[in-house]
Amino acid sequence: MASLNVSLSFFFATCALCEVARRISKALLPAGTYVTFSREALGAAQLAACCLEMRVLVELGPWAGGFGPDLLLTLVFLLFVVHGVTFDGASANPTVAFQEFLMAEASLPGTLLKVAAQVLGAQVAAALTQRLWAWELSDLHLLQSLMAVHCSSTLRTSVLQGTLVEGACTFFFHLSLLRLQRSLLVYRVPALALLVTVMAYTAGPYTSAFFNPALAASVTFHCSGNTLLEYAHVYCLGPVAGMTLAVLLHQGHLPRLFQRNLFYRQKNKYRTPRGKLSPGSVDALV
Repeated sequence: MASLNVSLSFFFATCALCEVARRISKALLPAGTYVTFSREALGAAQLAACCLEMRVLVELGPWAGGFGPDLLLTLVFLLFVVHGVTFDGASANPTVAFQEFLMAEASLPGTLLKVAAQVLGAQVAAALTQRLWAWELSDLHLLQSLMAVHCSSTLRTSVLQGTLVEGACTFFFHLSLLRLQRSLLVYRVPALALLVTVMAYTAGPYTSAFFNPALAASVTFHCSGNTLLEYAHVYCLGPVAGMTLAVLLHQGHLPRLFQRNLFYRQKNKYRTPRGKLSPGSVDALV
């Protein structure tokens, strides 16, 4: 229980510090810089730090702390609810940034800057979290600090199957995100958090269900077991393909690339009256 209290304190401190930094940067930085860079970097840092700590609970908690899957899945759900409420509109996910680009909602320079901020934020958070583990504040942190040097890959299946799993998770996530984008925050955040929890439960044993290239890069790209190219196939190519398919299915086309709708027929703005014209109307036309 002491280890769980330390992890809960870590989650609270991480979210609180990122929220303070978010408010300070929002007050001091220009709006464009905050939206494009600072907000995304802080969101990715918060997500990565909590994901790394959650991974400790998932991998070591069941046998070192006696934590059951019900507790762990509840924590995943609550964490993503907190993320959804505190992110202030940040996606902290490169595939969401590329989705906005394909939807013609963002420019290419702005998209690349967002992705760079997300990768930077996740990498900084990973480095700081590993330093915290070295303090050995709990038994789980002690074990994790000993294992961190020889971390194992989160890819526990073949590269092809892992790519399909990450692509499928990203597809369902982005399709739900597109369907819920106009919904109220109070409905959208719990719905997406529940979806993430379900996918973490079903796909977690295979790829850890990241469907976020920046997050995967900070957590597992440096671990042994697979090459960098294999990691890129699973955690970058798979999510990008899943996101593209979700946009194509939802919109019927990719607005950034072409306008022709491949799946859905657009209704004509002016409706043509049906039926035969009366003799009076024919005379009027003549």
